[in-house]
Amino acid sequence: MKVSILQMNVRFGEPDANIDRMECMLAEQMDRETPDAFVLPELWSTGFYPKPLESYADRAGERTCELLSRLARKYHVNLVGGSVITSAKGRFHNQCFIFDREGKQIASYCKTHLFSPAKEEKAFDAGDSLCVFSLDGIRCGMAICYDIRFPEFIRRLALQDISVLFVSAAWPVQRTVHWQTLLRARAIENQMFVAAANAAGRQPTMQCAGHSMLIDPWGEVLAEAEDEEICLPAELDLSILQGIRSKINVFADRRPELYCEILASTSP
Repeated sequence: MKVSILQMNVRFGEPDANIDRMECMLAEQMDRETPDAFVLPELWSTGFYPKPLESYADRAGERTCELLSRLARKYHVNLVGGSVITSAKGRFHNQCFIFDREGKQIASYCKTHLFSPAKEEKAFDAGDSLCVFSLDGIRCGMAICYDIRFPEFIRRLALQDISVLFVSAAWPVQRTVHWQTLLRARAIENQMFVAAANAAGRQPTMQCAGHSMLIDPWGEVLAEAEDEEICLPAELDLSILQGIRSKINVFADRRPELYCEILASTSP
């Protein structure tokens, strides 16, 4: 499975400019090679996050879905559409849409863990479900930024027998080491590939770290960007998964009855 990450220098509060840039980057990469899937960063069309939300929200994701569907169909490529601000009935979500090669929407995901230090939970409603889908017959899962700090959430995705975890983020430069470490840990402990797209560039409240990464189930970094705008490709050799999981079978060795007791004892 060939995956390309579009690490964009996101312009804050300028959706038209960001859409144009995304289309240009995608077209340029398609001229060089033909990946199986593209991955976009978190809130790639607006940055994280301009106010008031109602001035920037995509109503029910209609504009985003039309755009991504058209591009997926035009280039015959799967698109993991990062996330955008969506609105419905006066509520706002940080939402991802995923399209197959025919331009059909096959999944969507609303960010589950909202970043309280930035008061994200005051602006958005949290999602309440996992996102598992198939690209070309390969089972995949979706997470957005802060989600990767919650290993129990990622493990729930892993238990759905996914092979690839896609992550979209707007992660700041001062916590670059956290980003790199958490992504590798999630790959190793869940024995899966991780394809993580981060934003780049300066936004009013932060400098985005870049450092998008593609990681194999041993935690080896297949490709990593620096902090510049770039399209980052890598090939995920899915044939190694079975060998890794049989050699160190963490899923067979789990003790879920103990974990459930621990969670119950710590509940309020």
